[in-house]
Amino acid sequence: MIMQKAAGIVMFVADFHIHSRYSLATSRDCVPEMLDVWARRKGLSLIGTGDFTHPAWRAELMEKLTSAEEGLYTLREDLRIKDDTAGCQPAARFIVSGEISSIYKQDGRVRKVHNLILLPSLEAADKMSRRLEALGCNLSSDGRPIIGLSSRNLLEITLETAPDAVFVPAHIWTPHFSLFGAYSGFDDIQACFGDLTAHIHALETGLSSNPAMNARLSALDGYTLVSNSDAHSPANLAREASLFDAELSYPHIAQALDGRNPGAFLGTLEFFPEEGKYHYDGHRGCGVRMKPSETMAANGVCPVCGGRITVGVLHRVEALADRAEAAKPPRVQYFESLIALREVIAASFGVTTASKKAGAQYAAMLRELGPELFILRDAPLEDIARHADARIAEGIRRLRSGQVDIQPGFDGEYGKIRLFDPQELPSRPV
Repeated sequence: MIMQKAAGIVMFVADFHIHSRYSLATSRDCVPEMLDVWARRKGLSLIGTGDFTHPAWRAELMEKLTSAEEGLYTLREDLRIKDDTAGCQPAARFIVSGEISSIYKQDGRVRKVHNLILLPSLEAADKMSRRLEALGCNLSSDGRPIIGLSSRNLLEITLETAPDAVFVPAHIWTPHFSLFGAYSGFDDIQACFGDLTAHIHALETGLSSNPAMNARLSALDGYTLVSNSDAHSPANLAREASLFDAELSYPHIAQALDGRNPGAFLGTLEFFPEEGKYHYDGHRGCGVRMKPSETMAANGVCPVCGGRITVGVLHRVEALADRAEAAKPPRVQYFESLIALREVIAASFGVTTASKKAGAQYAAMLRELGPELFILRDAPLEDIARHADARIAEGIRRLRSGQVDIQPGFDGEYGKIRLFDPQELPSRPV
């Protein structure tokens, strides 16, 4: 959805990093028809196709998508689902995208780095996939393939195949599979990409960090920091996303990301980083959650079982940071922290997100008020109270003002967010 902000800025919201039903541990609903309807429910103008390397998914995309603006696609009109919770939102645009997992040895260590690639066409996706297959890469076993190429060599092949491709290191702080991962990553970008580092212009911050945390590293000052959902089900689209003030076309999006069009990239919509499942250190098996200082005091050992503590994103950021937490960097990229609307509804009623009550209220709000991101960010609170419930309006007010209580996530377990004290909620679920 194209959104008009109060300050007069016309913008659209994009979510580049998603997955298809061909990726492991994904919903069967990750098909173009459901991705389109959920993008409209969320208020997204643009979503990635995800998984462009998978031959069956690429064939499905070629069958079901039709060309729209330059380098973008839309679902065929005869396949669009008519749904009153999607309102009159226009069909979502798709941009060709895919995540590739590179596992390789460099400088005597095993490296595991995930990278997100945007391409200008399905034809370019087919060409690049055939190039990777010719090198012996198995692309048909998983929508997010594991290949033995280094990140640097994958970048080289990408640029040779599609010079206007956008190559983005994915969720750069995730402990096990990322550029700065504590267990298999690098301490700086140059070490990962070598002589091709200048071709990296954007970085994906991931669910467990935000631009303020990334601003503690001066080495990241010149990069565009993008956020995406990494959704494994359509309902998780837009849990993080990126904001643009640019023409809706591949060339203009690429220019916004690499800085050739200053001001076209506006910022991001973020998780509260504490909600991410690798924000704090910890050992999930023992239920142990630790601050970085506590991990260091314990020499990285779980106090319950004596096993290794999983070092989280906050710890890793502090290890590499050259600015103190209280320092004022020259610039912190604009961002907003959000909670999914269904979570706000559940918290307001004291029920689970999976409850029928939360689901029915969610659908009713979309029908009455508009897409989810509009409700969370812009809908007048009095309208929310009138069409939904005063507690939900109060929950969204608290969300917008940052009045949230968070139990940080750790070692693969998402954090828990509380908007209301228990005594503020009904004595029994409504």
